[in-house]
Amino acid sequence: MSDSQTPESQSPGAAPATPPDRTEHEPDLLVLTQYVKDLSFENPNAPVIFGQTQSQPKISISVDVRVNAIQEKLAEVILALKVEAMVNDKNAFLVELEYAGIANLTKEMTPEESERKFLIEVPSMLFPFARAIIAGLSRDGGFMPFLMTPIDFELLHRQRQARAAAQAAQSAAAGETSEEGAAS
Repeated sequence: MSDSQTPESQSPGAAPATPPDRTEHEPDLLVLTQYVKDLSFENPNAPVIFGQTQSQPKISISVDVRVNAIQEKLAEVILALKVEAMVNDKNAFLVELEYAGIANLTKEMTPEESERKFLIEVPSMLFPFARAIIAGLSRDGGFMPFLMTPIDFELLHRQRQARAAAQAAQSAAAGETSEEGAAS
């Protein structure tokens, strides 16, 4: 005989078990889909460059995050990465990738909270997939797989805010100067 009880075998006065409140455990952000939006790989100096790869390549990386609102709590987040490898002042390879995701906020948030979700958390979720694409492309281009180090999107966001604040202050100062000149 089994110890488990089916609903029919519960004692007559017992309240049925209620499922736990799902809103407590529901994430406040969902990435509904992710995809390659734009991709370019260039190996302009092949095959000559393969004979010159004894020296360590100089790698430059640029990162950008853009958000395109779709609806109130729904947005396309684009992680734009550009990786350029130079060997002896010659371009070994260039990868330009825009990897995107559609993200949905499942709860009400302040504009600052939603900005942080879209500009920090979503790119952090997308990055491992973009990193794998870049590693595969560099490998398939005839080089060692290039594994990008993790990106601190929190720091990137703070730097972006600091630049915007500096530009706003500079614009305000320029506006005051031009008003003073007009008053003279």
